[in-house]
Amino acid sequence: MTRSFPSPKMRVALAIYSIIWWVLLPVILLYLRKRGKKDPLYTAHLRERFGVYSKPIQQPVWVHAVSLGEMRSATPLIRALLARGEKVITTHFTPAGRREAEAIFAEDIATGRVQTVWVPLEYGFAYRRFLRSFRPKYGLVMEIEIWPRMIAACHKLGTPLFMCNAQYPQKSYDKDTKGLALRSGLLPGFAGGFVKSQVQRDRFAACGMANLHITGELRFDQHIPAHLVAAAKAAHPLTQGRQTFTLASVVEGEDDVYIDMIRATKGPNGPFFIYVPRAPERFDEMAKMLDAAGIRYARRSTLLDDKLALDEAAPDIDVLLGDSMGEMYFYLSLCDRAIVGGGFTPKGAHNIIEPLALKRPVIVGPEIWTIEYPAVEAIAAGVCHHVKSPEELIDAVKTPADVSEDQITRFFDDHAGGVDRTLAAIDVALKNV
Repeated sequence: MTRSFPSPKMRVALAIYSIIWWVLLPVILLYLRKRGKKDPLYTAHLRERFGVYSKPIQQPVWVHAVSLGEMRSATPLIRALLARGEKVITTHFTPAGRREAEAIFAEDIATGRVQTVWVPLEYGFAYRRFLRSFRPKYGLVMEIEIWPRMIAACHKLGTPLFMCNAQYPQKSYDKDTKGLALRSGLLPGFAGGFVKSQVQRDRFAACGMANLHITGELRFDQHIPAHLVAAAKAAHPLTQGRQTFTLASVVEGEDDVYIDMIRATKGPNGPFFIYVPRAPERFDEMAKMLDAAGIRYARRSTLLDDKLALDEAAPDIDVLLGDSMGEMYFYLSLCDRAIVGGGFTPKGAHNIIEPLALKRPVIVGPEIWTIEYPAVEAIAAGVCHHVKSPEELIDAVKTPADVSEDQITRFFDDHAGGVDRTLAAIDVALKNV
């Protein structure tokens, strides 16, 4: 079903929401200043957060990728849009997302085909400035980002705004459709959506979003950096021929589970682990935790040079602490299989596609609601081992399940092609606006 937007209830909610943002403006600025002490990029280009830009490119496709994960999923689609002759403006909230865009599309930025800026803060005037400055043809919001003022401004000014590579996790859907259902009530403000599966389509449609198209998962079409794979081959002496596991994107709250696993499985011929925290501010904290646990480790920043080469003979360690950003494919290429972080916290697991792209089987913890697609399909295909407890995790490391490279290749081939499907769907969706 479709609904008018905004409804009377939503108009009242938007008014209250706007008042709250104005009241909180000093707090928001203090937050940015605090984060800026650790990462100066948070406070750089501050005018952009209020819709003021220098030399905005005109009539680009707008891609909103709030942070690093969303930017990585957007990258293959942006490359395809550029190949079509489009210009692209990317917006971000975190430095990680912006840096990724600036690094990947440096040449296109230099030639004026791509521009990266901060997404405006949630003020109507800021979005009006943004939309009038760039005059985007349409907007693509990666994953599920629901920002009321963004949606309302695009709807009012006639900029088609689509949710892209979208999923509506069951927990979020259940929560959003109860009570006042204000968050789900914003979905009719989108011009449409490009969603990952039929299940996702049904959930969005139930909340009133129309013009929906099933396009799959863009991450299946991600580019694999060849230099990181090559560097991993050269660094293989580091693992000393042992069965190797990369713990990818580990988040706060689950370190004790993984440290206990490392302790429980170590021995003369025990496995080697590569431990990669998701957030750079946790690198030092993780080093202290490994020290406290009596685990032999070395930091990538001290063990490897800028080209990821060993400066000396491989040390006798059990863990390499991956204290760097942008090198995940290196860490994954070093391993025999990956353990994807987040699954032992209520916030849920992170994506499993990167290790599968390298033909590495995956182990994931109990909480997979955040990656329902493609985790359910990967588990059914036997390429992802879903462990329900820390004890099952230890067993999975001690006795890994047999998974063939052909199994992973078949699974990957069955789910690739999201970029082409999305491009085709964009053409159809724009005609339906």
